[in-house]
Amino acid sequence: MNTKALKQFLALAETLHFGRASDECNISVSALSRNIRHLEEEVGVDLFSRDNRTVVLTREGQRFVKYARETTSQWNLIRHELTDHSDQLSGEISIYCSVTASYSFLFELLNRFRQVHPHIEIKLHTGDPDKAITRILDGNEEITIAARPSSMHKGLAFAPITKSPLVFIAPVEQQPNVPTTSPASASDWERVPMILSEGGVSRIRVDDWLSEQNITPNIYAQVAGNEAIVSMVSLGFGIGVVPKIVLDNSPLMDRVKILDVQPELEPYDIGLFTLKKSLKNPLVEAFWALV
Repeated sequence: MNTKALKQFLALAETLHFGRASDECNISVSALSRNIRHLEEEVGVDLFSRDNRTVVLTREGQRFVKYARETTSQWNLIRHELTDHSDQLSGEISIYCSVTASYSFLFELLNRFRQVHPHIEIKLHTGDPDKAITRILDGNEEITIAARPSSMHKGLAFAPITKSPLVFIAPVEQQPNVPTTSPASASDWERVPMILSEGGVSRIRVDDWLSEQNITPNIYAQVAGNEAIVSMVSLGFGIGVVPKIVLDNSPLMDRVKILDVQPELEPYDIGLFTLKKSLKNPLVEAFWALV
């Protein structure tokens, strides 16, 4: 078994698409399929369940992902220690964050990082911020940018970057059943359609706030991603809750307004997350030192 095969396996496990995985690995689809089959023969089990339409990780494949990530990470470390006698770090680290975080924080961090460590390659994935910490704990990424939860897994390390208020937003233009000012009472709130995150720090804090105010919410939609909430609110579907930093960077910011809601929600504490054991990796440690 070699690290190239493991990297190809990880690419397919991430994309679940032979075409995209082969492009990422710079090999043909047939070569990738052949290499995955050889890897499965070597391991002795099917790592993927596949047909003409879909590719899905088997239960054994899901377990093998963790092994493959740890093995390739350790390989990169020992290769660097044995062969690189210069002061320049080299290798690859993976980072996950939301689209908003990628240009709000990551652009500046990567710009500084590239100047100091030009030989370290960054593998960036963007997506739902509510999945960020889970991706770290599952070993899918080495670093992520996310909001700090009220209680944090003991295996995680956190480096704060900034704070962002969590705000209620409404459409600028008057819409049926959607007020442009803060509802005055609990009964008024219960008549207002709300657009909320499916989960994560934001949803937990909103649910706690509603409970404290004895409000049973009229939930119109539960969506993944704060940008989608801003979009739906701007179209007049309801009132939403998003971190202010998302609103500040949204192209739709002129079509929504922040409501003066009291008491205010607890703000987001945004920063970097990684596993504490990953800080022993000099590449991760180098990025961590930027904050």
